[in-house]
Amino acid sequence: MSSKPRYAVFGNPVQHSKSPQIHQEFAKQENVAIDYDRIYAEIGGFAEAAAAFFAEGGQGANVTVPFKLDAFNFVDEHSERALAAGAVNTIILLGNGKFRGDNSDGVGMVNDIIQARGVPVAGKRILLIGAGGAVRGVIPVLQGHQSAEIVITNRTHAKAEEVAGRFGIRAIAMNELPENHFDIIINGTSGGLNGELPEIAPAVFGACALAYDMVYGKDSEPFLKFAAESGARQTADGLGMLVGQAAFSYQLWRGFEPDIKPVFEYMKDL
Repeated sequence: MSSKPRYAVFGNPVQHSKSPQIHQEFAKQENVAIDYDRIYAEIGGFAEAAAAFFAEGGQGANVTVPFKLDAFNFVDEHSERALAAGAVNTIILLGNGKFRGDNSDGVGMVNDIIQARGVPVAGKRILLIGAGGAVRGVIPVLQGHQSAEIVITNRTHAKAEEVAGRFGIRAIAMNELPENHFDIIINGTSGGLNGELPEIAPAVFGACALAYDMVYGKDSEPFLKFAAESGARQTADGLGMLVGQAAFSYQLWRGFEPDIKPVFEYMKDL
């Protein structure tokens, strides 16, 4: 067994994840050697897979689709961010053999929107598409930045209503969304992994300053192409969010704050 500190990302699918490359770049900045693996878990099998990883010496883990709610239930204690979101994407091993869950998604995404994309969040009308753990993770951070309005929509409207009730925001059915209304539109569905688009009228993007997809690379292309053709003035995939949330996770595990910008530039070229 390797003597290097061991970390991993859990997902299904997970083979596409760029998290290993990102965290290795952070380790170079810290001048340390780490192991960072992709771990595929069966649906319904997250807790068993995570327990096995930590039993074999794992020191921290990231969690991606579709296990962020499973991870919330797996850990023994939660950060305020994780509690607010009801979702965990970062697991920290505590000294007593227990686990703490945190959520770095919102921090990573909002920093990317404000700093890298130059789009303010304060005072803006924001539409969130999707109602899973990724969307839950970003709502508390968006609310903390004093956005004017947050609306959630989802293919299954009842799920959108459930999340809306939890956070005190509005749920609107996809076919009832107002036209030329939203400043920022964020796609938090995993539909792009299958080439699927949310069933939203093009005119919904009429006033959109930024259309943002939480996934990155080719999986984000169908939504971002549709958004641009529908009038969005700027589009961005979730690579900056991925690097930003990873940096926050790395800091939670190791107490070292990575420099995000060179890693983002490096990952763009991969």
